[in-house]
Amino acid sequence: MAELKHWYIICYDIRCPKRWRKAYKLLEGYGDRLQYSIFRCWLSQRMREKLRWDLEKILTLEDDLILIRLSGQCVKDLPKYNRPNTWLLNEKGFRVL
Repeated sequence: MAELKHWYIICYDIRCPKRWRKAYKLLEGYGDRLQYSIFRCWLSQRMREKLRWDLEKILTLEDDLILIRLSGQCVKDLPKYNRPNTWLLNEKGFRVL
């Protein structure tokens, strides 16, 4: 059985450019960059905890990090109050031939 996944918004403020680059490269493997220090990621609970663990190894106490889980209704409503093409999803799925 597949693990349940959710969309997460991950925001960070990292004071050191070297640590910022490490966090950025790590997050690139998990999701899409929306803005300078904001990513969206489609994660299971296990993936989220692994990501947090890896980020905590990079960050120090002076850095900030927040992960926000979006409900299905939040994601569905995003096009209603944002600019067009703000949150594009590939919803094609699979085709059985």
